[in-house]
Amino acid sequence: MKISVVFPSVVYREGPQAVAKLMQAIEHIGFDELNVFDHVLMGYETEHRPAPFYPAQMPILEALTTLAHAAAVTERIGLGTGVLVLPQRQPTLVAKQVATLDVLSGGRIRLGVGVGWQASEYDALEQDFHDRGARMDEAIRLLRHYWSDARIDFDGEYYQANAMAMEPKSPQAGRLPIWIGGSVPRTLQRVGELGDGWMSMAIRDGATAIRCIQKIREFAEAAGRDPSTIGLQTSLSPFSRKERDAFYTDPEHLVRRMVEVRDQGFEWGSIDMVGLFQAGFRTVDALIDQLGVIYTRLAAERG
Repeated sequence: MKISVVFPSVVYREGPQAVAKLMQAIEHIGFDELNVFDHVLMGYETEHRPAPFYPAQMPILEALTTLAHAAAVTERIGLGTGVLVLPQRQPTLVAKQVATLDVLSGGRIRLGVGVGWQASEYDALEQDFHDRGARMDEAIRLLRHYWSDARIDFDGEYYQANAMAMEPKSPQAGRLPIWIGGSVPRTLQRVGELGDGWMSMAIRDGATAIRCIQKIREFAEAAGRDPSTIGLQTSLSPFSRKERDAFYTDPEHLVRRMVEVRDQGFEWGSIDMVGLFQAGFRTVDALIDQLGVIYTRLAAERG
């Protein structure tokens, strides 16, 4: 099983050198990928909307810019988004940004995308929240054209390109992987029809996770695709804050979770370093030390 690490934006408080130090340490320890999650804005609770999942003033570095920095200070580790809220961004610009990242990182990019959940963020970015699923499907197809075709002619319902070219192509070209996050039925269908992989959030019930995987495979077969080519990733982090503290303090919890999801069919597991920070590892040095402990134990189990 491959292990990705979700980078904690909060460490920017120790300065740019500390950010680079942590990125380089994640690579040196041996993890397979460094992931960055995406929010441009976080809304306050108001009279007309509830409080968001995260505090409004939670520090969140911009995902693609952060990955560009990671590409510059690392050499081998995979780099990905987990996940980029694609429909609230202009897809032609995303295609260019991601292709450039892939060129400058030497073909190390995996693009995770999702539809998001925060309507107020869409509003602030002047994008329609209500048709985001349909625009997501079209945007994924458009990205692949930009990365593959010498000449792009695309006449979609939402996006168009008339006799355009985008160069340079990335080293992975049309093979640059697009993984799709989320667990609702329409997302599972989208994975089966369009995705190179599924990025699941933590699913507490193993039977539910297995059913979701089966649905993805059924949708893939219906679309004429080989289900075995679709990758599977889930979070190794638990749901509650109390559980996360125990997980990250004692790596045996993570080992048991890794074995559990591997048996369900997942080939990737992700570790959320925000949870590690919340569990008490509050400095870059402390995070690096505990990541080393975690990796050594997980590596012993995964062989």
